[in-house]
Parts: sequence; C-alpha cells; structure tokens
Amino acid sequence: MKLVRYGEKGRERPGLVDATGGIRDLSGHVADITGDVLGPGRLAQIAQLAAGDLPLVPCHVRLGPCVGSVGKIICVGLNYRDHAAEAGMIVPSEPVLFMKATSAICGPNDDVKIPRASMKTDWEVELGVVIGKPGAGIPVHHAFDHVAGYCIVNDVSERSYQLERGGQWVKGKSYDTFAPIGPWLVTADEVPDPQALELFLEVDGHRCQGSSTREMIFGVGRLVSYISEFMSLQAGDIISTGTPPGVGMGFRPPRFLSVGQVMRLGISGLGLQESRTVAA
Repeated sequence: MKLVRYGEKGRERPGLVDATGGIRDLSGHVADITGDVLGPGRLAQIAQLAAGDLPLVPCHVRLGPCVGSVGKIICVGLNYRDHAAEAGMIVPSEPVLFMKATSAICGPNDDVKIPRASMKTDWEVELGVVIGKPGAGIPVHHAFDHVAGYCIVNDVSERSYQLERGGQWVKGKSYDTFAPIGPWLVTADEVPDPQALELFLEVDGHRCQGSSTREMIFGVGRLVSYISEFMSLQAGDIISTGTPPGVGMGFRPPRFLSVGQVMRLGISGLGLQESRTVAA
C-alpha cells in the first residue's frame, strides 16, 4: 500500500493511493497515519479495504508528511562511502547517529525555508525507514519485523550551523522545513529489497545526486538493530538512513541553495518530491 496524508498544514487527513494513482480518503476507518495504525495488524486491516469504495479526494490537493505525530527522527551520517570521502571524513566503523527535530518536518512539496543568516544550506536525498512495531535490543534477523514501510526524506542541512558552530550536527539539521517527508509511506510488502532502490536529487533540473541504496555501508536491518541498542524504537519513528555523494558541500567549489531554487528528488517505488526554497 501507499499511504498518504493530505490537506492543509496541521489538519491533514489519512488516505491511500489507489491503482490509478488517485487518493482515497481513509478517515472513515482511521483517524490519521500515525504510530497506532502502523503495526502489522492494523496495516493488514487497511489492506483489506476496497479502495474503490472509499471517497475519492480531489486532484491537486496538498500532500502533508506521510507520517503524523512522529516521535523522533534518527539520522545516520556518512553512510555512503563516497559521501564520507567528499565530506573529507573517515568512513565510520559503526553507524554515526544524530537526531533531527520533529519540528523540521513538512510536506514533500512544501516550501523549504532558507535561514536568514544561512550561506550554506544543502540538500540530501535519503531513504526513510518507518517503524511499525516498537522494540529495543532488536536482533538483526528480526529487524524487518519492526519496519512498517519506507519513504523519501530530504535531510536539508545548514553546513555552517552543522560543522562550524560547536560540533553539534543537530543545529544544522533542525531548522523548520528541513525535513520534507513523503509523498507516500510505502508499506514494507511493496519493497522486498530496500537495498536495491535507486535514488536521485536535482537542483533546478541539474542532477546532483544519483546512486543506489546498495551502496549504503550499513543496511536497513543493521541500522534498525544497531539504533535499538541505544534507544527504544517506537511506532511512527523514522530512521533517515544517510545520503549518497553529490551534496552541495562536496562540489569544488561548493554549491549551496539560495532563494528561488527547486529541488526535485525521488527513490524508485517511493515517489517524488519537489520543493522550492524561500526566505525564512
């Protein structure tokens, strides 16, 4: 299934994408696409619904972030070998973890704000892993039992805040609108191999990033297990699994975002995002 949230900001309604690409309203069956409906049992119930019997949503409706009431976003740094090289950093022997504020979450096509003092706002297409079954200390061979599905995350980053303001990465990752999520939450049954997905990002039509999740240093199962050593994973949490090479700071000279640019990004089977940058 492809689950969505649609409508005006802060008042999104739940929906699913039918076989023709239309959005069907789910609000008669669930209140929202949040952690309490992402467990295997509830997802199976939704999957049994006849999409054609659900109300059809008007075209061109705004899409919100595909998961509501996210508890936490756990991000993985330097998880593509070539990205670590372009950043001038050592390839990690264990996953590098940091957090991104949930207040940064926005819809997949919403405007992305450039902070007033920013000179180094950057882009990062990433595979997002959405947790459906809570757990802690999860063995690798049970990791996928805890995954509800997958989505696109743009881990927008202000590099001077991230790297030049005391070493706290979260500072550069958490500005409002720095986490466009969606368009869809694609349930795990439709993604048989999350390590075989193509991903790309373009700025103003120019391809900057293009890679495959097979190039990840630490795969999805390893990440779910590893993160659960340090914190419990709750239903509705999102793991943003790292970005491939081609970010702005990796160019020579570096390229960063300015007001009025368009980022277009996608992952095979997970849809597309398109965001315009605006002044904060």
